[in-house]
Order: sequence, then structure tokens, then C-alpha cells
Amino acid sequence: MVPVNDFRETLRGTLVQPHDKGYHEARAVWNGTIDRHPAVITKCAGTADVIAAVKFAREHDLEIAVRGGGHNVAGTAVCDDGIVIDLSEMRAVWVDPRARTARVQGGSLWSDVDHETQAHSLATTGGIVSHTGVAGLTLGGGIGWLMRKHGLTADNLLSADVVTADGEFIRASDDEHSDLFWALRGGGGNFGIVTSFEFALHSVGSTVLAGPMFWAANDTADVLRFYRDFARDAPDELGTVIRFGTIPPLSAVPEELHWRSAVAINACYAGPVDEGERVLRPLRGHGTPLLDLVSPKPYLAHQGGLDSTVLHGWHYYWKSTDLPELSDDLIDVFVDHAFSAESPRSYSVLFHLGGAVSRVDDDATAYTGRNSPHNININGVWRLDEEERYAESETTWTRRFFDALEPHREGVYVNFLDADDGTQRVRESYGEYTYRRLAEIKTEYDPHNVFHLNQNIEPTV
Repeated sequence: MVPVNDFRETLRGTLVQPHDKGYHEARAVWNGTIDRHPAVITKCAGTADVIAAVKFAREHDLEIAVRGGGHNVAGTAVCDDGIVIDLSEMRAVWVDPRARTARVQGGSLWSDVDHETQAHSLATTGGIVSHTGVAGLTLGGGIGWLMRKHGLTADNLLSADVVTADGEFIRASDDEHSDLFWALRGGGGNFGIVTSFEFALHSVGSTVLAGPMFWAANDTADVLRFYRDFARDAPDELGTVIRFGTIPPLSAVPEELHWRSAVAINACYAGPVDEGERVLRPLRGHGTPLLDLVSPKPYLAHQGGLDSTVLHGWHYYWKSTDLPELSDDLIDVFVDHAFSAESPRSYSVLFHLGGAVSRVDDDATAYTGRNSPHNININGVWRLDEEERYAESETTWTRRFFDALEPHREGVYVNFLDADDGTQRVRESYGEYTYRRLAEIKTEYDPHNVFHLNQNIEPTV
């Protein structure tokens, strides 16, 4: 039994234990396959609560899990028997429109950031799903619609407030604790608990030309070969994500197309709408699309457009890898595997990187995927009531598709590692030089590996 009475009195937030109402809701995370039972959940109201929770956990030798948005597929935001330091009620966002910066609390979601920054027609690179947490996305690198124009989320990080493994509060930036600041931009949650982030913002109008185009699955090879040449010359303003799977039953989709197998290219042009119309015209005119939903729309609407296709509580099993340009052999792998899942909810997404992402020096941050043109994320998905029907088939499909990509693999994005991706894949995500440097910084700030429930980088001693 964890002695929490005195600890509870030190908090401005709330403390939840297994016998308390709301415990099961508090321990649930986005990925429904995660079913862990912490001894105590501390819903922090501010940085002081985070400091108190770290010190309490260290005093009583409790394993620590840190929850921001709780969106990580590996489920590391919750643990068995230990303490969850939960920042999900720390979601304030302060925007300075003149300086074009935003200060964002560590429990914020991207919908929180977008809502506040778009009031000033500003934005920074966020995820492609608006209920993704800011902290996890940023600390792993941060790929999203605006990355080719404005860089990764981590590239837009100006400073971070951090609670260390000793319960100390420090600020990391280019001028303060610069080694830690380097590590935070890609090294994940290994080095401390970030209670707030300061981001650079960019002028992104309230309206963007954006949306998906769908072609029949049988047209995949032809569409990808055309896209290969189209994307090679695309301007930085154009962000595209290819989705392989079935067409979700969205309100904008005619009912006769619901759940039909298709390849979709989802686009967002971060520039004037008339320029975007010109840039996208060749792609929109290629072949015979089943449906074209590209149109001028609020940036906020586009940011949340995929939210209903990846709901909280569904069961997810992922594999991911960085990929080179789309050779004919690689395209054949997509054709052979992308549409063979049994669950209609399973899908794969192929991100187009490059642009501003590739123009940052390799050693400027801990993120190491800058030289790869693409990243693919293979997602086996099913609901709890479909567990018996789909769990085995979708896990097998995901692994089989991933194995078929072996000849083309170039690395891995750490945010897309699943729970069963071991230490070797963490090393693969960084490479030996960057991993060794991260391990040295880990040794300085967390020598006892207090923060190990993550894609862990072990200290050198």
C-alpha cells in the first residue's frame, strides 16, 4: 500500500487510487490494447505538483510513468503498480502574436495549440491527428502537415521547462543546458518531464487548400508511379500523406464508397490557395479518382479531419520504418501487402519528408531521419468487440508487411515504435553516434534511469 495521505496534502491537483471513482478512466490511454494498473495516478495542476510527484516517487522507490496526451502506441504513459505523473490537466497555451511564439503546457493536445494560434493566423508543425499530445510528438521529432515548409515540431522548439529525475526545475534552450536541449529534440522522454514548451510560430492563414483524393486500390501502382515524379518536384509548401486501406465512413464520403479499398493522397498546401490549386492540378487530374475532397477549408478543420478514423480505445498494433524514394520494387511491396488486412479499420500511411526537414544539419538535434524521403507506418486496428476476430490476423498482417519492406528499410522514427520493438530498434532509430551521445546526456541528467518507461536510452553507468 502506497502511503499517500501526506503526499495528497501537498498537491493542488488530484490523486487517484484503484478504489477511487474514475480510476479506470484515468488509467486508460489511446491504445486500447494497453491494460495496466498503477498504484496511484497524480493528476498534476502545475509544475509544483510534478516536482512533488517525482520526489514522492523517488522517496518510495515507485516506478514512474509520465502521461502527456496518452497517445503513444506503446502505452508507456501508464504502468503497473507504480505512479503515473499525469499532466493531462495542464493544457494552457499562451500566444505572443508579435513575437510569433507560443508557450504550451506539457499536457496539451495539438487541438489546444491550433485553437489558440489560429486566432492569430499562426501555426507550428503539429501532428496529423489533433488529439495527439504535444509532448510526445515534440520529444520524438514531430512530423506533420507543415514539416516540409517549416520543419519538424522539434525544429520549432525554442525552449523547454523540465523537471529532472532529482525533482529539480531547469530550463533548456540553446543558451541554458544546451546539451539537454539538443537531446530533447528527438530523444523522447528519457531526460525529464517537460512541463512546458516554447515554440516558434509561422504565418499560416486560417484557410488552406487541403483534403484527400481517392483512387481504387487496383490503381495503386499507377498512382504511386505518377506520385513519385510529382512529389520529387513538389514545393515545400505541399505536405502529402498517402493512406492505404478502406475509405472511412466520413460524412463527406458518399455511402456507396464507405469501406471500399482505396489508395488516398491527402494534401495540405501551406501557402496561397490559388498557388495550391495550380500545384495540385496535375495530381488531381491523374487517372480516374473515385473521390476528390480537396478544397479551401479552415486549417483547424483539416487538422482534425482524421481524428474520427483513429479513435481512443481502439486496439492498435504498429510497425514503422523510414524508406527511400519509391522504386518500382518498393511500389510492388505496397501493391502486394497494403490491402491484404482483414479488419476494415487497418491501414498504412506513407509520409513525404524532405523539404525543410532535410535542410537541418544531422547533428543539430537528436532526430536522425532527415535524409530519408519517406516514412511508413503500418497499423493493424480493431475494436475490443472484434478482438477474437481480428487481433491475430491484424498483428500477422502488420508483421508480414513490415518484413516485406526489409530490403528497403533505412531507419525508424522513434515515435512510431510499438511495445514489442526492443532495445535494438531504439538504437536503430538513432544510429550509434547519436545514441552514444544521448546515453552520455542521459547519464548526466538521469544516471539511475528513473525515466525508463519510454523508448529507453540507457545511461552509460
